[in-house]
Amino acid sequence: MGTKHNWKYAPVCGIYCGSCDLLNRQCQGCGYVDGKPFWTAEYGVKVCPLHDCCRNTRHLEHCGLCPDFPCQVFLDMRDPSVSDEEARKSLEARQSDLRRRKQIGTGAWLQEKQGGAPQHGL
Repeated sequence: MGTKHNWKYAPVCGIYCGSCDLLNRQCQGCGYVDGKPFWTAEYGVKVCPLHDCCRNTRHLEHCGLCPDFPCQVFLDMRDPSVSDEEARKSLEARQSDLRRRKQIGTGAWLQEKQGGAPQHGL
């Protein structure tokens, strides 16, 4: 295929960093900051709770590979600046993306996100 994927844009939570409005403004991508995005300081934590659990405690590539997915930490994680409806849609999208990523692998998932391959069945 020859497409080079930026694996650092595939954080544990299911968001694709390459489509984030804050990329290269407030954030470089979760993989570049090892789970310590700009907002952790604002909320008084040293590392994103999802990143900490998934990578540091369970040693998994992403939350979709966890036998407890979606756990309460995942379900409770939300941007407080968005409405309940926006938070619900984001949660559903992240769960769907993580299930897809588990099914096809991160490389293929990144290719889909970067527009390099058709999204079969989505």
